[in-house]
Amino acid sequence: MKDQALEACLAACQACATACLQCAVACLNEPEPQKMKRCIALDLDCADACRLCAAYLARGSVHLGDACELCAHLCKVCGDECAKHPMDHCQACAQACRSCAEACQALAGRGHL
Repeated sequence: MKDQALEACLAACQACATACLQCAVACLNEPEPQKMKRCIALDLDCADACRLCAAYLARGSVHLGDACELCAHLCKVCGDECAKHPMDHCQACAQACRSCAEACQALAGRGHL
């Protein structure tokens, strides 16, 4: 993988997937995890999309552009939700989501790379 945009996106996807999973677990350990239900669900969806996008990047899938579009969308939705919560894990996740959305958006629509 020589393209800097591809490498940046792969790193952002991996970091975001990790941040989302850490956020989900931390939300489950909050005093009232039921209040974090939407955040947890979005964390899990976003982490899955990030891992899928990373896999498509690694193998140069012809569907990479589509995966990047989905990932960018879910990262934005998840990041917006996490940003609503003051906990450090939510704020860290929101930042990782914003970075990943930006990196994925740069590749969305590029098709086979």
